[in-house]
Parts: sequence; C-alpha cells; structure tokens
Amino acid sequence: MDHQDERSLQQRREDSENIGNNRSTNPTMGDVIAARFNRRDVMRGSLAVATITATMGPLALASARKAVAATPNFGFSELEAGVDETHHVADGYSANVLIRWGDPVVKGAPEFDPLNQTAEAQAQQFGYNNDFIGFIPIDGADDHAFLCVNHEYTNEEIMFPGMEGRQDRQGFSKITPELINVEMAAHGGSVLEIKKVDGAWQVVKDSDLNRRITAETDMEITGPAAGHDRLKTSADTTGTKVLGMINNCAGGTTPWGTWLAAEENFHGYFWSEIDDEGKAILPEDHPEFVNYDRYGVPGGWYNWGTAHDRFDITKEPNEPNRFGYMVEIDPADPTSTPKKRTALGRFKHEGGETILNKDGRVVVYMGDDQRFDYIYRFVTAGSYNPDDRSANMDLLDEGTLSVARYNDDGTMDWLPLIHGEGPLTAENGFESQADVVIETRRAADLLGATKMDRPEDVQPSPVGGKVYAMLTNNTRRKAGDENIANPRAENAFGHIIEMTAPDEDHAADQFSWEILVQCGDPSVAKVGAVWNPATSKDGWFGMPDNCALDSEGRLWIATDGNALDKTGRADGVWALETDGDARGTSKHFFRVPVGAELCGPVFDTTDETMFVAVQHPGEEDLEGNGATFENPGTRWPDFDEALPVRPSVVVITKDGGGTIGT
Repeated sequence: MDHQDERSLQQRREDSENIGNNRSTNPTMGDVIAARFNRRDVMRGSLAVATITATMGPLALASARKAVAATPNFGFSELEAGVDETHHVADGYSANVLIRWGDPVVKGAPEFDPLNQTAEAQAQQFGYNNDFIGFIPIDGADDHAFLCVNHEYTNEEIMFPGMEGRQDRQGFSKITPELINVEMAAHGGSVLEIKKVDGAWQVVKDSDLNRRITAETDMEITGPAAGHDRLKTSADTTGTKVLGMINNCAGGTTPWGTWLAAEENFHGYFWSEIDDEGKAILPEDHPEFVNYDRYGVPGGWYNWGTAHDRFDITKEPNEPNRFGYMVEIDPADPTSTPKKRTALGRFKHEGGETILNKDGRVVVYMGDDQRFDYIYRFVTAGSYNPDDRSANMDLLDEGTLSVARYNDDGTMDWLPLIHGEGPLTAENGFESQADVVIETRRAADLLGATKMDRPEDVQPSPVGGKVYAMLTNNTRRKAGDENIANPRAENAFGHIIEMTAPDEDHAADQFSWEILVQCGDPSVAKVGAVWNPATSKDGWFGMPDNCALDSEGRLWIATDGNALDKTGRADGVWALETDGDARGTSKHFFRVPVGAELCGPVFDTTDETMFVAVQHPGEEDLEGNGATFENPGTRWPDFDEALPVRPSVVVITKDGGGTIGT
C-alpha cells in the first residue's frame, strides 16, 4: 500500500493546516532563543556541556553529567513505552472505558447501529473523536459532576462502511448528503451527568442534564464582533446568531462552572471552486481575501459545502467569520444557548484554560495551533463574584486580549490587541474592535508577536504563578534556519515553555520565561533533546499537546504524533517533574492503542481519578498502513468484529484508591 496516499486525517492536519499562514517578518521563537543565548553567560558554569541548554532553567539538568539524586514527586512504577492494539496503564492502576462513540447520551437515544447511521440518531449519541474533557462538580460534590467533552472531527474512512480510504483523496465520491449530516451531528460536544456508584464513575443514563451539541445547534454571538456586517449572512441578517461549533479541540472551564469549547481548525470545513488538483480555491476578488488567506480558508477537508450553502464561501462569503471562537456553554442548563465569545479573539483555538487572579479578575490562556502562530491571554474587565453565579455569566464579553512577545533577556511582554492603539487603526484596516477580534492573527502580526512552534495547550498552575505552554513541533523549519541554541531543522518533537507571572499576578504586563524540556529521544544526539538525565528510555516523549495540573501543581503531559514511524511508541500520558533537582524528569504513565492520540487529561476534585480521551484509535495499523471501517488498525475498545473502532473516554484510578501518581 502506498503510505503517502493513505496517510491519516491526522497526517493531513500536519500537511495542510499546519503548513503555516504567517507571512509576517516577526521573529520566531528560534530567533529569540538564539539572541538570548548570545546575551547570557550561564553556560560558563556547571551547565557548560551543550549549547542547546542556553534557555533552560538552572535546574533543568541538561548536561551529560550524572543525574543528581532527587526525590521525585511521582512515585508510580513507570509504564514501558511501546505500541499495540490496546491501551496500557502503569502497574497498580486500572483504566476503564466510560463512554464510546455512539453510546446513548440523551434520554430516549437509540442504541448504536454502525451499519445504519443517521443524523437523528447521532445527534442523541456520543459524538466522534472526543478531545477536551472538562470536570465540573455538581453542588460542590466530590462524587457527582458534569463531564463536558468536545467532539473535534470525523474520520470518514473508519467511521462509515465502504469508504475504501480517505475521501478527500477520492473527491468525496462516497460522501452523500445523508453522511454529511451524520458527520455534522458527530461534531460539537457532549454534556454528561456522572456519579460514583460503588466507587466507580458512571454516566447517569437518561439524565435530563445530559446534552448533545452539534454543528447545527443554535448559538449566540456575543462581544465586540456581535452584529458586525462581516458576520451577517442570508440566514442571519443580524450577525448575532449562528448554527453550531466545529473542530472543537481543547478548551477549559470557568470558576462559575461553565465549559469553554475551543474552535480550532474551522478553515477545513469551508468549500469553494475546486482546482485541477482537487483543492478548494480562495478567489482573489473575494471580499475577505486577505483575512481568509491568513487563516487558510477554504480548507476543503470536508465537502459539507456541497449540501449546505453556508459552508460554500462563494455562496455565503461571511460564514467563516462566524467560526474560530471560544464557545461558552452552561452544563447546568440543558436549554441554555451556547455563546461564541468574540472578545477572546478568532484564531485556531487549541484551548482556553482559566485561572482566578489574585485581584478577582479571570485570566484565560490560549494557543493558536499552527506553525509560526501565537500565544494569547485574555483578562476580564470585571471581577468574579463567588456569591452570585448569574453575575459572572457574561464576564468574558469585556476585557483585554493580548498576544505574547518573548524577549531575549528572559522576559516576555503581553501586547494588548486594542483598537486605536499602535498599528491597530483604520489605516491598517481596523475600523473597530470588531475588526481586531475578527482578524486577530493579522492584528498580532502588526504588534510584533513571537512566532511559535505550534502552540497548543497553555495551562496555568494552581500554585506558584507558573504557566506551561505545549509547543508540539515545527517541521517547516528548514536546514539552514538552525541556530546555536535551537539547532534542530525540522523540529519534529517540540518543547515545553514555562512562564512565570511575577508575584503570581497573571494580569501583569511582563512575565519571565524559560524552556522546561526539549522533547525527543535523548539517546540520538542529532535530535538535540534536553531532559533531566534521570529520565529513562520509557520516560521521554515527543509532540507535547495537552496537559493537566493536579491540585498540587504537578504537571501531566498528553501527546499527539508519537507513532511507529516517528518515535516507535504510542501517544499517551507522561508525568513531568517541574521542581528541585528532579526538574525535567519524565515518567510514562498511560499509553493509547495504535493510531490513537491522547487528549483532554483532567482530574476530579480529589485527584483520585484521571479522565482521558482516546481519539481516532485504529486510523493506522501496526505496519503504518491507513485503515478503513472494515479493516481498522485495531478493534479497540470492544474487540468485536461486528463493531468498528470507537473513540472513547477512559477513567484511570489507583487500585485500592488513593491519589493518582503517588
């Protein structure tokens, strides 16, 4: 089989949306790292072994000397790295499936029938490719909660019978309007009421609180862009209403108990005239040409525009301006209307993690998941009211959106994206704050933000003022673009940046920063990986994507892209030390089946349960071949020949009870 022609949808993401649409001359993170090295003399001391450690903190232990004896925070027995057809967890732990694609969610939902899928059924069942998971306690209980789950995208080739491979490479010849509607119903998210029964978490069947949100759910547009002419369509002449959310990747939860679902690669859903190579064309005379070109619209990943005019930019030129936002959803009210909070900007949102600042304002950290794009922060204008939930429900409509610039002296600045300030004026095409948030990327370009290597999750720690940014990779950096402190052309493995808010003030204008680890196999010199030498052969990983911090502030990393042809191991969860002599030491905790990605790790309130999302399992087999519905790479999680491979949420607990990771 031609592996190049049968690459997975995940590889399609690598090749298309992450090619990089940032043509600004802003410095890249590599440029900043190189400049910072030239200005520091830290290498003259005990770390003077490898020049790539120039931006590592003094405790990162990146040299070749023996590891310092350290007391680790993580006491579990490490899992062996590898890949096979099922999942694995460290000894002394259990990992059990909570809910699968197709399982009933809302009251009266039909049972899953993979050979006779309908949009009506799917809109009542658990959706496809579960990503972010939000855990929100109900009435403060430790054993009763909402689980909020994003459904990012669909893999037609392993979702539907008879596809015979990826449909974008076959002109969508087998995707009918009926199947398009099933796909749209499989997107969005699920709200699940869960309870502990005899010590085990279970979905409350037929709960009135359970809810499915799809690509056709009524939503409200709020904030600066609401009602703007650039958001008006033939179906919505007010510019304040929109159907659905799409490609919701990571996300967050708020102190007042709502769910933030991040719209990421929205560009891939839009359609236009098709060129001779089968690619959707953005006409140069399109009224939003400059704007859409910066975002990669139209992406043409799906052919929804053939059945629904709103996804065809030649018929509805403004529809893409209505996607790419943070969507706030109230799980406690299944009749509530989700709201797209435009004040938080429009880009390929990977997440929206929040922290309550010491002055009472709420801070949201976000990454724009594309090569050479940026890290953002939003600080609410108003303060959180712990005594009045209703008073907090529109806090995210007013505040200051900023973008990060990393300086070579180890500081970083948050640059406000405010209309009328600096270059964000009418002369540059920004007539109002609405234009700034609609074209967030171009506004950030003009401010001189630092180009990053695919910023994904940006997660604040509950203690110490630390913020961790997952930079998944950047294989578009070519040979000749290396520098002394970041010497890897085609950086396939990524790194993690640690930022520090001064005096734990997350609204401060300036932070400090350093690299925590530089990922990849440390035994291969040319990779240039940087870990604490105490990290074992099973402990290193590549492609950090999502992360979680438990209540003690311990860091857990989820990966996306480890595979047989890249690292020889599956994606999974690793525990990463961030303090003391053990800083930079990683331990393997959980791994997914072949072809899968690990998403959405989150803890319950007691740290005794970790929930994880296993996405697109079996989209390739153990030989690296692309898979189909009839021949998936695995039959996980049911291992039943009558059932397809099914994305699922998994619950991890310690045998006999107790805190995860100890």
